[in-house]
Amino acid sequence: MRTVDQGTGTDAEPDFDESPTESEEVKAAPPQSRRMLVLCAVAGFVLGGGVLGLLWGLSGVHAGALDDALAACQALDRVGELPDTSRDTQPALTPGLTPERLHRMTAARELSAAAAQVNATYQPLADHIDGVSRMVLSVHFNDISGQRHLVQAQEICGRL
Repeated sequence: MRTVDQGTGTDAEPDFDESPTESEEVKAAPPQSRRMLVLCAVAGFVLGGGVLGLLWGLSGVHAGALDDALAACQALDRVGELPDTSRDTQPALTPGLTPERLHRMTAARELSAAAAQVNATYQPLADHIDGVSRMVLSVHFNDISGQRHLVQAQEICGRL
């Protein structure tokens, strides 16, 4: 309890010890800063997002290209045996291919081009399958270059 000195009009010392109440202690303590908590949360979010983006970017690129390259090899294999008339001096009537086989050849070319566009490692496969496709679509099975492309594409597919 506080008393006022009548002579000076100022506060006099209390007659007894006052102990502050709990609410005064809480009010008297400065509030703790949340800056560190917010800073850690933002840093964790940015770091986690960066790592997740990096892993996502690295894992998706090569897996999709490999899948496309394997699918191109499977489509080339499903085209079947192509006639080789390059050794014939006078080739007979060139056998035709069914539309299904032509579609598979086109699919193999497109899939290998997609794989090469994503990952340059598959560019040789795309080049060789394109050479085979040009030979097949032009129905010139006596093209030595086309037959060489076929052998090279099959070798690359065997290594995948």
